[in-house]
Amino acid sequence: MAGIDTISAQQLDEYYRQDVVFIIDLRSPKEYLECHYFGALNLPYEDFDEIENTILEHLPKEGLMILYCDRGSASLMAARELMKKGYRVKSVVGGIHSYSGSNLYFSPMHSKINKNK
Repeated sequence: MAGIDTISAQQLDEYYRQDVVFIIDLRSPKEYLECHYFGALNLPYEDFDEIENTILEHLPKEGLMILYCDRGSASLMAARELMKKGYRVKSVVGGIHSYSGSNLYFSPMHSKINKNK
């Protein structure tokens, strides 16, 4: 099996709104609700075994999945498993914490928005 393709967090913007590209946030639903990349699907890594057998079977294998997590390790593990199943996958090095572009959604309750926290 070939190595896992990786991209920098800043390269996420190159894939934003492309046809047949799925940006997947592997963090918990709580973390996703606080802040996430616009358009990302939340498929928590902690539920990955269940997700593999339900949701992922409906995503086309000819598409490209861009995976990110908090800091990058969970996305590498998930990418390895998906590659074994024939999916095209890239993992974001450093996770969402490395991203500093303009395509982040912040909940009104996020500490960067809510100064009362």
